Amino acid sequence: MRLDRFDLNLLVAFHLLMEERSVTAAARRLNVTQSAMSASLKRLRDAFQDEILVMHSKTMVPTPRALTLAPEVERAIVMLRGLISSTAQFDPATSDRSFRIAASDYITTVLVVPLCRDLVREAPSIRFDISLPTEETSHRLAKGEFDLALTPHEFVDPQHPTELLLEESHVVVGWDANPLLGGPLTLEQFVAAGHVAVQIVGRNTFIENVLAQQGIVRRIEVVAPSFIQVPWLLPGTMRLALMHGRLARLMAPELSLKVVPCPFEVPRMREVMQYHSTRARDEGLLWLRAKLRAMADRTP
Repeated sequence: MRLDRFDLNLLVAFHLLMEERSVTAAARRLNVTQSAMSASLKRLRDAFQDEILVMHSKTMVPTPRALTLAPEVERAIVMLRGLISSTAQFDPATSDRSFRIAASDYITTVLVVPLCRDLVREAPSIRFDISLPTEETSHRLAKGEFDLALTPHEFVDPQHPTELLLEESHVVVGWDANPLLGGPLTLEQFVAAGHVAVQIVGRNTFIENVLAQQGIVRRIEVVAPSFIQVPWLLPGTMRLALMHGRLARLMAPELSLKVVPCPFEVPRMREVMQYHSTRARDEGLLWLRAKLRAMADRTP
């Protein structure tokens, strides 16, 4: 079969069919009818001279040939998307592009939220699709499902470019009427106090890794699933929390919180931007990265 006779959109259909193992589910993701996806599957079968998916006990199972093709097709899609993005001219004033970003609620609150406010006039039609990081984030970035991942450096995929966004310190935060925060906080007082901690499914947070490395064990009384919930769980209690300095300083005035230094050494967290290697010359992404860097410089 000649390439000039092959519809490259069929590669996207193939990719979704392999991920979903269902014509109905793949059609839903591609926003086409089930009959249109069935037609795409038939064309794929004709093109590759293979069944691609076969029914077995009410489940569609990929053929050995399809399993061999799947990673090659995935790489081809990522490269084609990068090629299209890098050559397309980008004008923020008129673009309606949707940027897909993996970012914690912390970095979203301190950087993306104020950036969105700033862009109301400069880029009124730009959209952001933000997802919380998971253990699958690096894999999804490699598949081209994210334009950017904003993450601590320890969680990056070494196969793709990274760029330093900011360095963050960690501080101890508590209700401003907590007597422990009336003077210098000692390590003994810190360990003995009740704490609010964050546990994210699939991986430890930066600060939990630091505590484990230093052998510091806290008495955790409340576990929150995200960073932004932590400050709301402190007022009116004697509990403490370790928080990102930028987020703590942002939330403290509103919630009557007091911010004090950690009673032990915590290395600064290096928050980076990571993008797929094929997107290095993506004009829209270059613009967005510059905007995020400028916003980081404004929020020390």
